[in-house]
Amino acid sequence: MRTQFIYGLLLYLFLLLPPVAYLLESIMITHMHMQMPLLVISGFFMGGILLKRFPRFFEKWNNNGIPGITLFLIIIIYWTIPRTMDEALTLQSIEAWKFISLPFLAGIPLRDSWRKLSKAGKNIIIVIFTVKYFGMGALYIWAEDQLCNNYLIIEQLTLGWGFITTAICLVIYLIYVFTVDPSKYE
Repeated sequence: MRTQFIYGLLLYLFLLLPPVAYLLESIMITHMHMQMPLLVISGFFMGGILLKRFPRFFEKWNNNGIPGITLFLIIIIYWTIPRTMDEALTLQSIEAWKFISLPFLAGIPLRDSWRKLSKAGKNIIIVIFTVKYFGMGALYIWAEDQLCNNYLIIEQLTLGWGFITTAICLVIYLIYVFTVDPSKYE
């Protein structure tokens, strides 16, 4: 548990370094599909020690996993809005909010909630992300206007196709989950 916390903290501190943040934010797809998930992962890793130290808080606040996964979804959906991604590059306060909200309000609740959700609940979350990614991909690809002022149209198209590719991978996973019985292979 402590090792995971250290790895999460080191990842978080690495992502905070100005050259690293600038590099990841300089390309639209790495900003959305690399920096933001890595921030969530850093919070996920750091969350283990918090869950161990404050079990009553998480039991009381997130007993069945639904409040935590709802907070996770709200934060993730907020950060997929083109304007918020754009403002993170121009406003220091929004940039700071990104580095606080993704690890601590998305990563930690995800770690606490995921183990509490049923298999059906987990699949529902994956279906939500699949639909969201198809929708965001369509938005970024077929929008006639430039959605983010800080990125070129070609980067917008690349991000859109990245969303579509991720959604297709999630569909493949869902087909696997619904068609394969793991007990036959154990």
